[in-house]
Amino acid sequence: MPEVERITSFSVDHDFIRPGMYISRIDGDITTYDLRTRRPNQGDYMDNVTMHSLEHMVATYLRNSDIKGNIIYFGPMGCATGFYLLVKEEKPEEVLKALKEALRKTIAHEGEVFGSQRKECGNYQCLSIDSAKIECERYLKVLEAKEKWSFEYDRF
Repeated sequence: MPEVERITSFSVDHDFIRPGMYISRIDGDITTYDLRTRRPNQGDYMDNVTMHSLEHMVATYLRNSDIKGNIIYFGPMGCATGFYLLVKEEKPEEVLKALKEALRKTIAHEGEVFGSQRKECGNYQCLSIDSAKIECERYLKVLEAKEKWSFEYDRF
């Protein structure tokens, strides 16, 4: 059996990752951002309702933002400690700006979660605007607390 190449995200020591926004990898003109909302391996994980609801809301707002034409993908990490955002041809500062705006818009959102009807979602009963707002408030505080960004994984 041929040797399997280790993927990039497994070569980062997760015990040292703090909540923040990091460049996970760059493939040509596509940058993968690690949007870490929680510290890995600490027992504090997002529940499925929160991840699913945030995915619907933030993905919709990002795909309606100033960088909408360059959004490739936004979705949760299987470990329930954050999200991946894939973007082409945008500066990290512009992605951060769009992300913060998507979080603010989710917090201010009135009404149901986007795509919350049975015909729109394969698990439509697993959504909560309140859960999305709480998580967005939590993550926005993290992003706004940092004054200078390198987008590299922190070490502490």
